[in-house]
Amino acid sequence: MLGELNKREIIDFLESQFIGRLGCHLDGETYIVPINYVYQNNAIYAHSGDGKKIKMLRANPKVCFQVDEIDNMFNWKSAIVWGTFEELKGQERQQVMQGLILRIMPSTDEPGREPSHAIDPVLQDNLIVYKINIQEATGRFELHGAKD
Repeated sequence: MLGELNKREIIDFLESQFIGRLGCHLDGETYIVPINYVYQNNAIYAHSGDGKKIKMLRANPKVCFQVDEIDNMFNWKSAIVWGTFEELKGQERQQVMQGLILRIMPSTDEPGREPSHAIDPVLQDNLIVYKINIQEATGRFELHGAKD
């Protein structure tokens, strides 16, 4: 069965995942990159080092973000959101970093090891923390038979 996710199902799905793909566009070039994220209050929160993605987001804040969960060709979910990039500062930035740490670290295979650019306290001050303010969202799924 093919179907559409309703608004509540899209929110639940975004809350249940922590890796998605961010698409940005500038000067005729489209760039898509996987990111760690947290969904809260109709926004996607994430962080990044300075680089191509941040340069593009600052110049053109309109983005697309996609999350999926694929069991097999006949059992999957996908959500796409469109929104705008907003860089965070001060207290909100610190709160988001803590939220990302709490969300990402339990999902690592090696709890004592930190992701390369994500959580290292030495690098945290140099990270750009941002949110994607969601303006529109859609979701689809396919389900055939029970999951094992």
